[in-house]
Amino acid sequence: MATVAVEMNSLKSREAEISVHKHEVGESSVSVASDEVAEAKAQPNAKRARLQKELTFQDLYENQELLDEDDEEDGDWDPSQLQKCVEVIKWLCKNCTVANINDDVFCRVCGEHKDSKILSLGHFASPFAPDEDLNEIQPTIKGLRDIDPRESAANSSTAIGFDERMLLHAEVEMKPHPHPERPDRLRAIAASLARAGIFPGRCCSIPAREITQEELMMVHSSEHIESVEVTSKLMSSYFTSDTYANEHSACAARLAAGLCADLASAIVSGRAKNGFALVRPPGHHAGVKNVMGFCLHNNAAVAALAAQSAGARKVLILDWDVHHGNGTQEIFEQNNSVLYISLHRHEGGTFYPGTGGAHEVGYMGAEGFCVNIPWSRGGVGDNDYIFAFQHVVLPIASEFAPDFTIISAGFDAARGDPLGGCDITPSGYAQMTHMLNALSGGKMLVILEGGYNLRSISSSATAVIKANPQKRDAEFYHQCGGDGVIEVSYSIC
Repeated sequence: MATVAVEMNSLKSREAEISVHKHEVGESSVSVASDEVAEAKAQPNAKRARLQKELTFQDLYENQELLDEDDEEDGDWDPSQLQKCVEVIKWLCKNCTVANINDDVFCRVCGEHKDSKILSLGHFASPFAPDEDLNEIQPTIKGLRDIDPRESAANSSTAIGFDERMLLHAEVEMKPHPHPERPDRLRAIAASLARAGIFPGRCCSIPAREITQEELMMVHSSEHIESVEVTSKLMSSYFTSDTYANEHSACAARLAAGLCADLASAIVSGRAKNGFALVRPPGHHAGVKNVMGFCLHNNAAVAALAAQSAGARKVLILDWDVHHGNGTQEIFEQNNSVLYISLHRHEGGTFYPGTGGAHEVGYMGAEGFCVNIPWSRGGVGDNDYIFAFQHVVLPIASEFAPDFTIISAGFDAARGDPLGGCDITPSGYAQMTHMLNALSGGKMLVILEGGYNLRSISSSATAVIKANPQKRDAEFYHQCGGDGVIEVSYSIC
């Protein structure tokens, strides 16, 4: 009997060992997803959120009972949403990024054709057809003649600031709706300028360089600068829920600021007649310490101080972006050598970023050097802006008599912009540019800020650069790659 008992105990022990072995070996091959399903079953209050975010559609299908249960905590769960999750997005509009999930060939919001060539033809692309009869242009700045530091003011022309490395600043995290501040903004404008023969062609480029920390310290705190720089060590990061960065963003921001600083210096010194900074990320929301609103470094502020270092005593910054440039205002609200004027949607402080009321005028000896023109609603257009220019902007700016003018040119108040909700046309922007030409002897720098409808932003930017065409010296045209014939060049002012 003792022998039988020992054998029985040995058999049970062996079975236990086999059971343990099966658990250790067999269970280890089970996917992490299965573990998460088991955890979801054990914790019903959190299971659906976890399933939606972490499990594959195969996992959901194999554990359908989890979707069929109902409880008070998840009373808003709708099984039909699973079908919505797996519904295929046919195409994203190249122009406005809206997702189109039906078989239509035109965007349900902006009407752009799904095969639009707006990225290679700019606003010259047809919104209704794929432009099969037109040759695409891949915009590039390679081989474009740079401004010679010894060039006289008599032979100077419009200078364009652009560097392809700024296209590397992009949101890494994949989301159903692409971020509105995307590299395609520059591609569309560059394609429009190339198609019009403006750039490369009749305008000169300025060599790109990264702004130095010493220059940035004149505008931002050391903490601000460090917070941007640290993103170069991260594949993806966020300053705020809507302001992203990747490993290339810090470099792109330094290039944008550096181009704006050097354009300002070139214009003030007479090496360029005027300039357009085709740059991103934008800057007018970036304050002394804060990164926000898609903006990393404040390009307009950097340019203003560079202009003063080059000899401009008084600088006007005219901001026509649909959002108030709270960062620029903060940087100069105690400075009476820089006049900041902003036209923007405000609506009692309910429109982003909520600042820019008419009572914000500057302080500590700079009262009156901050002028806000807040719109109480959306939908304002050319007539509203021209009226404000005639009766507010120009009288104040003329009395200030600036030596240099900067336009913080957001084109998100343009007709069709998904964020702005206003109605300015390209001709309206061109007219405002022309009206500012009388100030500061035509020494003007236009800096790109917002604008998120590619057709609107590219047509508006082109109109601004083409405002007031002027003839170019034949020898200078030949140096830029022309044929020696006097041609009409396009100048900002």
